[in-house]
Amino acid sequence: MNERETTSSSTSPAVGRALDILLHLAGRPGLVQAGALARDLGIPRSSAYHILSVLVERGFVTYVAKEQAYGLGVASFEIGSAYLRHEPLERIARPILRNLSNRLGQTVHLGILYGSESVYLLKERPTTARSGDVDTPLVTDIGVRLPAHLTANGRALLAYSGEAQLRALFPRPGSLITRTGKGPRSLPELLALLARDRERGWSEEIELVSEGLRSIGVAAFDHNGHPVAALSSTWHRHYARHDPVEVRDALQQGAARLTAAVSGRAPRGG
Repeated sequence: MNERETTSSSTSPAVGRALDILLHLAGRPGLVQAGALARDLGIPRSSAYHILSVLVERGFVTYVAKEQAYGLGVASFEIGSAYLRHEPLERIARPILRNLSNRLGQTVHLGILYGSESVYLLKERPTTARSGDVDTPLVTDIGVRLPAHLTANGRALLAYSGEAQLRALFPRPGSLITRTGKGPRSLPELLALLARDRERGWSEEIELVSEGLRSIGVAAFDHNGHPVAALSSTWHRHYARHDPVEVRDALQQGAARLTAAVSGRAPRGG
């Protein structure tokens, strides 16, 4: 008997099956129908539907009626984000960010997703001020939450989420908020942007969060090829020390180092 079977046949089989369902959904790139899920996990259909209804009610799973299928919900993302906020990730990432900040001469961040928001865990400034350096505003300080669909940091992570997860994160898909009057206004617009970001492997925003500022973000991945955090840099668009391509390349190198440091791997095509 394998570990999963042991869990499901324990004194709380419903708990084990619920965890099996969440892990199964987490390992799938798209939506899963209840029948297929029950078959793959060896769970009676009636039990699968009952557990799924509870998970949907609690926000751990979302149901897409159009597809008659299920995907992870907001609560699952929040638990994952809470785990990633623990010190080890920050401790591993800090020297990488410090190196990037000094190399670029500008502010670099580490961010994660918390529901539909991006949260900054680390902010590293250059240790040596250079002539003409201008620090970014406090809007990017540690602990600040910003709409993930507007930030390069957040979009670098959202780009690897399935449509079901995105619908769960943005329950009012036709009215996405803006800060400067720019940016995606609907879920179809956001999906198009994320598809482009995923294809090229990085995200960018220009004056979507604050006037005059520009950011680039790149995701780092865990051993399953899922994004765990994003590295990003923000600077004044009218005062650029580097060509944006140089910033992008440096962030991609930093994200690759962080991925390797957590024994992760980039997804295929990423």
